[in-house]
Amino acid sequence: MSQTSSETELKYGERNILEGELITFPNPRIGRRYEIHITLPEFTCKCPFSGHPDFATIYITYIPNEKIMELKALKLYINSYRDRYISHEEVINVILDDFVAACDPLDVKIKGDFNPRGNVHMAVYIHYKK
Repeated sequence: MSQTSSETELKYGERNILEGELITFPNPRIGRRYEIHITLPEFTCKCPFSGHPDFATIYITYIPNEKIMELKALKLYINSYRDRYISHEEVINVILDDFVAACDPLDVKIKGDFNPRGNVHMAVYIHYKK
């Protein structure tokens, strides 16, 4: 069976995810220490061993320095993991590295709270302080 070009074209959301990058904007209150809490409840990736999907809620709490993370860009970035084979431990470390590189926060904590699979629940916590 042959596919039509419309069946093989990427949907606009898929294009947005592929083209996405972490974007920031200037902190309106440089010098004031305040926390920003972000919850991303629809994270998904694939187990690098079984290929089974893994689902998680990602929690990010950070104290901005000169830049603030733009939320739509962060959402697209997080969605880019959907088809990626990556362990729980590695994904949280990569998210931290990319987050720090993009917005250079004073402090950031990231928690990946992975849904139980096979009667095992796992959460990964990581902390970066400038």
